[in-house]
Amino acid sequence: MPFADLHLPPTLALLLFVIAVLSGHSFRRVWKAEGPTWQLWLFGGLAGICLITVGFLPLDV
Repeated sequence: MPFADLHLPPTLALLLFVIAVLSGHSFRRVWKAEGPTWQLWLFGGLAGICLITVGFLPLDV
């Protein structure tokens, strides 16, 4: 599969953005409560991956 054919449907982009926002909120909540480090990595990594995906893959409109 060539990389030139990678496009993100708008509904999937919206879903990834919502997941990123919710993960970021959970990251901040755990960080302020000084919770477990593994949860920080989980929520932060998930938010980062979602935002990078939405930011760098073009929308298929």
